[in-house]
Amino acid sequence: MSPFVQLAFDGPLARLTLKRGDKLNALDQAMIHALAEAAHTIDKTADARVTILSGEGKAFCAGGDIGAWGALPPLEMWRSWTRADHRAFEALARLRTPLIVALTGHAFGGGLELAAVGDFRIAERGVKLGLPETGLGMAPGWSGSQRLVRRFGASVVRRMALAGEMFEDDAALALGLIDEVAEPGQGLARAEAMAADIARRGPIAVQIVKAMINFAEGEDRDAPIEGLAGGLTAMSQDLAEGVAAYRAKRAPTFRDT
Repeated sequence: MSPFVQLAFDGPLARLTLKRGDKLNALDQAMIHALAEAAHTIDKTADARVTILSGEGKAFCAGGDIGAWGALPPLEMWRSWTRADHRAFEALARLRTPLIVALTGHAFGGGLELAAVGDFRIAERGVKLGLPETGLGMAPGWSGSQRLVRRFGASVVRRMALAGEMFEDDAALALGLIDEVAEPGQGLARAEAMAADIARRGPIAVQIVKAMINFAEGEDRDAPIEGLAGGLTAMSQDLAEGVAAYRAKRAPTFRDT
């Protein structure tokens, strides 16, 4: 785990925090790997019901650290930065728990792509969101042209990625980039209040509904439907009989019930 990524559990709440505020929480390779590891830990922690992702300091996340990728040759940029790091973002987007992103600071480029993996985004008033990559002569690399289009629509992504527009508070809310505007200093508290509401609901139902929404949205086309099928068959007498027959080394006797 990177020292700049902290995971802590507080009852049913998992708190995932970027702690590189002096560098605007810009992501290096170790931080991205730590985010993937944190997603795995949350998924296997049975008591976790909801996750909050936030960043310390003036920015939620300013994107990828140019010092980490700026000198990479093209093949290595694709293989060990863009392609490999997609997996960390996918792991967060597919968490079994709902994920609330508390935007207490700006989110640019990869930082906005990171915020987009959340199920909910709460942004403090004055926080700016944008995709400035084309101004640097590059393209969004962590699903800015894919997940962001699915979740926010092509029109708003064009405005950010092609024209360089940035949005904040009420404009971002109207465009669907965020779900709620909080007053300065209140973003994390609002995220915690939402997390408490979610944690009071039926945890299995919440996780199944999240998986179905992900499936409908195209976020994960295989695991949700196969997971539901596995869960249903696990409750059947067929499975109990099949396992018993295997252990007894006999032919199973299945019933249509």
